[in-house]
Amino acid sequence: MSREFVQKEVNKIVAEYDFPKNWAMASAWILGNLKGSNLKVIDVAKTSGLADYFIIVSAGNPIQAQSMAEEVAFQAKRLKQTVLSIEGKGGSDWILIDLGDVIVHIFSESVRDIYDLDQLYADGPIVEIPHEYYFSSPEEEKEEGGYF
Repeated sequence: MSREFVQKEVNKIVAEYDFPKNWAMASAWILGNLKGSNLKVIDVAKTSGLADYFIIVSAGNPIQAQSMAEEVAFQAKRLKQTVLSIEGKGGSDWILIDLGDVIVHIFSESVRDIYDLDQLYADGPIVEIPHEYYFSSPEEEKEEGGYF
């Protein structure tokens, strides 16, 4: 996936939605296209004073988690979105990216259930993520009638 393609898609998503949902959805697109699993966007505006949206995703290994975090932060900074902090870099089982009204949680698959943010914020509505936000292989595209 080329940097130009990512930038074009992120630009389109950021323009499509109002703030802060635009950054929640742009982050979801990045994470989905970097093969994150069990991706959720939760609207926590009415249940948490921390943020309006939590994005929760699992990564298969620390390198994948680090790549996800770096790309979300890079795209945010590129478009002048403040990145307040990034916690847990360097092989941690949980990386948190604080974009202010949007907080991205990247977990290793082995510890996501331990912290169980999905259940902790179960009262918040789940935001539907468009199918095209997810990475798919050429084989999956053939099965779904895609162009490959």
